[in-house]
Amino acid sequence: MSTSSTTPILSAELPTQVPPTVHDSGADTEPGGIVVHSCTTLGSTLIVRLTGEIDHFSAAPLRALLASAADDGYTGLVLDTRGVTFADSGFLAVLDGWPRHGRRLRLAHRSRAVKRPLHAAAATTQRPAQAGSLTAAATS
Repeated sequence: MSTSSTTPILSAELPTQVPPTVHDSGADTEPGGIVVHSCTTLGSTLIVRLTGEIDHFSAAPLRALLASAADDGYTGLVLDTRGVTFADSGFLAVLDGWPRHGRRLRLAHRSRAVKRPLHAAAATTQRPAQAGSLTAAATS
């Protein structure tokens, strides 16, 4: 026995298009969290005073500044971080490349926020720090 139905499977009216919903990931992606308060030079050394918060997203201006300084031949870097109120591994990632190629790094006036990731990085190092590594520069 066969039956046929004339009722359509889909309704005659199609739903209106709903615009896509943007979901907030919760991450702070606001640029400008870190501010280069001042930047001076002394011979081949760049002296930078930072203020604000630095994480993976807000580190781009500092990353660009350091890349430019390296390209311009600066071999020393002194970072005054007394005004940094938050720092995480994004800050360490930016600094990690500086000591390569014989460049020197010194962190002056380290704020509590900067000391926290430096101590965490030093604690996770299994072997003694090499002379040019970030951990050695951070603990000196």
